[in-house]
Amino acid sequence: MGSVPHAVVVRAATLEDAEAIRAIYNHEVEHETSTMDTVARSLEAQREWIAARSGALSAWVATDAAGEVVGFASLSEFRGRFGYRTTVEDSVYVHRDRARRGVGRALLGHLVDTAHASGFHTIIAHIDAGGTASRGLHAACGFELVGVQREVARKFGRWVDVAVMQRMLHA
Repeated sequence: MGSVPHAVVVRAATLEDAEAIRAIYNHEVEHETSTMDTVARSLEAQREWIAARSGALSAWVATDAAGEVVGFASLSEFRGRFGYRTTVEDSVYVHRDRARRGVGRALLGHLVDTAHASGFHTIIAHIDAGGTASRGLHAACGFELVGVQREVARKFGRWVDVAVMQRMLHA
């Protein structure tokens, strides 16, 4: 899918990455609409989240040249019913201080490569419709807008529209 920026390394997340992942995620929970979670994760819950992932549905981190975690990503089951088993959903989060430096592209590129190699047919992304950076990242990685779900979420006292983007992996 893509080359990784020189200073960014994507690797499987370990339990030792839990605090760094938690810090990135909780900022989004508490201040942004990139997730519709409204309760910050505890360190134990973050460790459980990492431990529960395996294979193509593992968690991944991006680290900078100093080895600091600057973003994380994962693929998840799209829906629980058997008929959806060839579809996955992506999640990509980048530390706000590292935005627009190729971290998100490295992570999403890795997810696309992983999903393709694992035999999945398509990837779905649900994104705050006003999230132009995330929508742009997904578009740059071959995702297409397939719809907007109007006012399906509520956070910070306001309604949130959710854009649905999709990348086909196998014709």
